[in-house]
Amino acid sequence: MEAEIIAVGTELLLGDILNTNAQFLARQLADLGITVLHQHVVGDNAARLEELVRTAKARSDLLVFSGGLGPTADDLTKETVARCYHDTLHFDREEMDKITSFFAKSGRTTPDNNEKQAMVPTRGKKLPNRNGTAPGVWFEDEGRYAVLLPGPPHELIPLWNEQVLPLLQPLCSGVLHSLTLKVTGPGESHLEETVGHLFRSANPTAAIYAKTCECHIRITAKAATPAEAAAMCRAKAQEFYDILGDCIYGEDDATLESAAVAALQKHHLTLATAESCTGGLVSRRITDVPGASEVFGFGFVTYANEAKEKLLGVPGEVLAAHGAVSPQTAAWMAQGARRASGADISLALTGLAGPGGGTPDKPVGLVYLAAAYQDTIYIRKLGLGGRSREVVRLRSSQNALDLARRLALGLPLPDDTQTVPAARLAEEMR
Repeated sequence: MEAEIIAVGTELLLGDILNTNAQFLARQLADLGITVLHQHVVGDNAARLEELVRTAKARSDLLVFSGGLGPTADDLTKETVARCYHDTLHFDREEMDKITSFFAKSGRTTPDNNEKQAMVPTRGKKLPNRNGTAPGVWFEDEGRYAVLLPGPPHELIPLWNEQVLPLLQPLCSGVLHSLTLKVTGPGESHLEETVGHLFRSANPTAAIYAKTCECHIRITAKAATPAEAAAMCRAKAQEFYDILGDCIYGEDDATLESAAVAALQKHHLTLATAESCTGGLVSRRITDVPGASEVFGFGFVTYANEAKEKLLGVPGEVLAAHGAVSPQTAAWMAQGARRASGADISLALTGLAGPGGGTPDKPVGLVYLAAAYQDTIYIRKLGLGGRSREVVRLRSSQNALDLARRLALGLPLPDDTQTVPAARLAEEMR
């Protein structure tokens, strides 16, 4: 079965509202094994909507609409789609009573124009909406189907789950299952070179999606049952694990911060942070994870040199000789954060996020990352130039979280990682 998603509303075209419904519906249709051919946004204009509906109906089995079911004069979705599917609408007293009761519960009288929402298909079906005044609608015409859903997500999602899924499931032959691998470290081009041959299979399929600081590999399988499709995805995922190994930090809804926290929890380790150029971003990402308090207790934001000296004990002569953006300062920050907090692992970042302040020797995007763990200081130099301030900070935090994850799990560190014995920090890093 092939489908198209049509969002109705001039406010969507103007960018006043983010169209999250399309993402939800696309995922739901994919899970049913329904291929989405097109997504559309159309304003509250009956002529343009009708033109789109007739074109889409001619090439697709199913059209799924969101929005345009309100009581106002410009809410014309139901009338327009009914005409295209050779159906008519009639007044439904039961729906009108529900609408009246809905308003009465909040002490309001029902506006006359809400009677429009009580108009339901003659040949099709009404889909009761327990969270709003507009029922959903199901049209059918010679093996072609249309589903009309209200725009507010808190109405659309329950109505889909309760009313639409039971109608669609008997029409679907086979199901789709998807699995997403989250990869940090290698970029898109490197992944293509390394695992490109794994993207050539027809079922399951696999594709790379490049994100700001990582890549996602989405694996999708089609089979007769959910269990069979899931098994096919798992087998394909193992092929990626065999090559990429610990560069895959998690799956599906996992984030790098949640993976880092889980790694710390697994080995009963605690973490502290000392941040300059990232301004607390690493700490924020860690504390976004439920349960982070088990492993995280201290986060220092030492933007000024005075703060680095006072809170972390970075020697003034180190700052004077090497500057705030230097491997020496990063190492002292990490050691100072660990001593002040008593944490097992401490992370430190100092750099130039830009857009100004760079020099030929220290350009914008230069960041030093350090970690203190056991008897060693680990230091990395990150060259993140050519990116916005926001991206430099985000990539810096990404590298820091991955370093924490790797240290906690005892995984190999990046080849460019330098090590300094903590006991000889004063001697080697001055």
